[in-house]
Amino acid sequence: MSRKYPITKSFRFAFSGLKSAVKREPNFRIHVFVAIITIVAAYFLNFTLSEWTILVFTIFLVMTFELLNTALEALVNLVSPELRPEAKIAKDVSAAVVLMAAFFSIIVGTFLFLPKIFLFL
Repeated sequence: MSRKYPITKSFRFAFSGLKSAVKREPNFRIHVFVAIITIVAAYFLNFTLSEWTILVFTIFLVMTFELLNTALEALVNLVSPELRPEAKIAKDVSAAVVLMAAFFSIIVGTFLFLPKIFLFL
């Protein structure tokens, strides 16, 4: 199977998608901001390698779901520009996936950070 585009062009498309999400999606910017604060806090709390692994996985999970939500919303808007109940369900469920991932990240963050914070105090 031959490649349609060189791999460098594929990476440019991917980075263009990230840039678009940062530019157009306030929720994605919020996730990026929270991720940066979380990473800085983890650095100062001397996370272990396993804690870093869990933290980075959780951050990427939330951001990945936010990107998928953005893509699905754009696709639904393209296919169904008029308001339809099915389109609303697709968008709402997609947003719920991000919400569940965010709740998961809060739970994981609590397990990772609370013991470190109590030791720090």
